[in-house]
Amino acid sequence: MAPPVFNGDNYQIWTIRMETYLDAMDMWEAIEEDYEVPPLPNNPTMAQIKNHKDRKTIKSKAAKAIWHYLKAEYEGDERMRDMQVLNLIRDFEIQKMKEVETIKDFSERLLNIENRVRLLGSVFNDSRIIEKILETMPERFEATITTLENTKDLSMITFAEFLNALHAQEQRRVVREEGNIEGA
Repeated sequence: MAPPVFNGDNYQIWTIRMETYLDAMDMWEAIEEDYEVPPLPNNPTMAQIKNHKDRKTIKSKAAKAIWHYLKAEYEGDERMRDMQVLNLIRDFEIQKMKEVETIKDFSERLLNIENRVRLLGSVFNDSRIIEKILETMPERFEATITTLENTKDLSMITFAEFLNALHAQEQRRVVREEGNIEGA
């Protein structure tokens, strides 16, 4: 299994993948812990030789210095993370649902931003995404939004329930439109 390649984008996501990879390969210990591999004793047992060799191999493969360099370069200090969060929130705020866009596509775009904000250690509530979707929905969803507002407490609705309601309405609309096209 090859390690995830870092291309300079989405450092936080790459970090999680790389930590998982290193942990699966039993190499994360070398990154997390700063240890020295002690020399072998006189007349070592086969188990001691194998353990020594494994620890040296893991230590050399892990490249702790490179890991810390990347962390400093791409994650930065708290001030830099705060700036990244601010930029992501600005990006979130300017998002608008396109007339031809599906609920799934738009919500995935918003969730991608939300996940990146959370990876940087900031809180981002699902209720804010629901509000954003409600604010930017095209007119074709007006009836569904009105129904949701009249039948549900939108402050208590789960994000999944909200998306499922919108997606179901979107599917019904597509089926009706296809029926009208075929009947014409």
